[in-house]
Amino acid sequence: MSDVVTLERQGAIAVVRVNNPPVNALGIAVREGLQDSFKAAEADPQIKAIVLVCEGSTFIAGADIKEFGKPPKSPGLPEVVSGIEAGSKPSVAVIHGTALGGGLEVAVSCHYRIALKSAKVGLPEVKLGLLPGAGGTQRLPRLVGVEKALDMIVSGNPISASEALELGVIDELVDGDLTAAGIAFAEKLIADGKGARRTGERTDKLDGIDNAALVAAKRAEVEKKTPGLFSPQRCISAVEASFTLPLEEGLKRERELFGECLVSPQRSALVHAFFTERLASKIDDLPKDTPVREINSAAVIGGGTMGVGIALCFANVGIPVKILEVSDEAMDKAMERCRDTYMMSVKRGSLTEDAMNKRLTLVEGVTDYADLSGVDLVVEAVFEEMGVKQKVFEALDTHCKPGAILASNTSSLDLNQIAEFTKRPQDVVGLHFFSPANVMRLLEVVRGEKTANDVLATAMAIGKKLKKVAVPVGVCDGFVGNRMVFQYGRESEFLLEEGATPAQVDGALRKFGMAMGPFAMRDLSGLDIGLSIRTRQRQTLPAEFKLPTILDKMAAAGMLGQKTGKGFYVYEKGSRTPLNNPELPAILEAASKEQGIERRELTDEYILERTLFALINEGAKILEEGIAQRSSDIDVIYINGYGFPAHQGGPMFYADSLGLDHVYNRICEFHKQHGAWWKPAPLLEKLAKEGRKFADL
Repeated sequence: MSDVVTLERQGAIAVVRVNNPPVNALGIAVREGLQDSFKAAEADPQIKAIVLVCEGSTFIAGADIKEFGKPPKSPGLPEVVSGIEAGSKPSVAVIHGTALGGGLEVAVSCHYRIALKSAKVGLPEVKLGLLPGAGGTQRLPRLVGVEKALDMIVSGNPISASEALELGVIDELVDGDLTAAGIAFAEKLIADGKGARRTGERTDKLDGIDNAALVAAKRAEVEKKTPGLFSPQRCISAVEASFTLPLEEGLKRERELFGECLVSPQRSALVHAFFTERLASKIDDLPKDTPVREINSAAVIGGGTMGVGIALCFANVGIPVKILEVSDEAMDKAMERCRDTYMMSVKRGSLTEDAMNKRLTLVEGVTDYADLSGVDLVVEAVFEEMGVKQKVFEALDTHCKPGAILASNTSSLDLNQIAEFTKRPQDVVGLHFFSPANVMRLLEVVRGEKTANDVLATAMAIGKKLKKVAVPVGVCDGFVGNRMVFQYGRESEFLLEEGATPAQVDGALRKFGMAMGPFAMRDLSGLDIGLSIRTRQRQTLPAEFKLPTILDKMAAAGMLGQKTGKGFYVYEKGSRTPLNNPELPAILEAASKEQGIERRELTDEYILERTLFALINEGAKILEEGIAQRSSDIDVIYINGYGFPAHQGGPMFYADSLGLDHVYNRICEFHKQHGAWWKPAPLLEKLAKEGRKFADL
């Protein structure tokens, strides 16, 4: 036996125990231990049943990430689970915490399964560009049917133990001591004369159903929602094999499809996205023993959509929060927004009414800065204008207790200047949430020149507590995300001047995998926001940095996006579906004529290069200036905040995959054709000429 898997006999029951902290991952030692233990229990004539239980806070939570990218070692998981299922003595998996990926594949290879009510099970491999490769696509449909198996495997989302019980993944919910519960269940099996019940031999959930129609419907759904994604369609093909082929052939087909996913470029990108999200929270020059301040209460300045969203982030994790508004009327509206936002979740079924009411008790509306004297953290979320910010921070400096963290949600203004409005710049940090703040995962944590280490560490910790992907960034106009998206948006508008339509540009980028095209995104956020930033930038930009004029013309015509029902698209009342704006072609023609540009047909490839290479070039400048720690941090920001497709890995990973020499050469061409904006970043030029990648930095 191995050190991480032990076998002990308790009467006629063999208890196989996994203890591989922190999550009992299925590394080689665990696989060997499971195989050896089940074989030994099978060979012992005194043993009548086997119980599999795990130490620590979870069942087997999946593969061992330390083995990612390394040559596989025998025994592989398919061999291990096939051996468990083939046993003649009834085996019981006792699940607590999570049984994910290979963990669930081990559990369903056991003949019976019991679980704590708090447990979750799932097959999330698709999120890494893979599919369950140890029988998950063959055994799960036999337990829950093809329709639910497709939902679980193609989405990768886990389900609760209660739902797993209803579906037939779990045989019984238990509480108390895991080992005792497992032994009691096994003893009852023996007493009732129940033997092995092999999942792979079951067909009752496959029979009498038009499974082919379910597969066809799922294929169409996936193609519509995520066109071009590689692994979801292979997941569907694997599940299809569960009802069209015998088990052994289905398992073989699963391995073939797993192999196809394994060599897919999308898989490399998704694995990159997975690992770099973890890496982003590490700040290179922040000592590991940096203390963090206690955050037991919070406040938000401003009860608009963003302020309310931020406040709900705190309430969602049990932190009392105050929303400060300028008047009782404004405060009442803010509180109404809180309830309305939660009610949408209740109507969707993602939140119970009881849970909503409990969270609302944590939110308090106030109108006096003096009411904030005891809070540990304040987030300012007022209008994006420096004079307004100054008044807020001067008031916070006066009324907040010593040691309170003063945070700004500014999306582009100078945090260092904001900090100087206080007598404690060391306590000031940027917490740049993304709208809707209670939904979007990204949080840019902006480190000012004087931000104290413990304030930075606390900001990162609170981001994690709020279930955000917190990424540290430096101070510049727009920080990382918005600074880069400005380049992307500007080039998109230039493309309209040159001959493209909003639908063509959005379509090309959606086909690439972006969650939204730039013009649908502009309409959603409001064209006035982009125009106000551009108006501010025009005051300081040198003359050679020309800007498009389309936003000015549209704003003058009252076209501000969804808020006015008309922007780059038009929207019928009560609908967010974009329709062609019949008034836009005349505006585009006028803008082209004004710039002396003859409109022409543009290819999708050209559209992608003009928009995405602008992101990449600016990203290289950000890296060189030290605004972002590493190129992968930029990827994390763009995947989690700007809808960049995870299967493309983020803009900097995408650049590496294309080859920086190719990207650099095209940017040089654009520089000649389109002027100052396209001057190649020195870092990009250096790496391209040295044959290196951003990932090498």
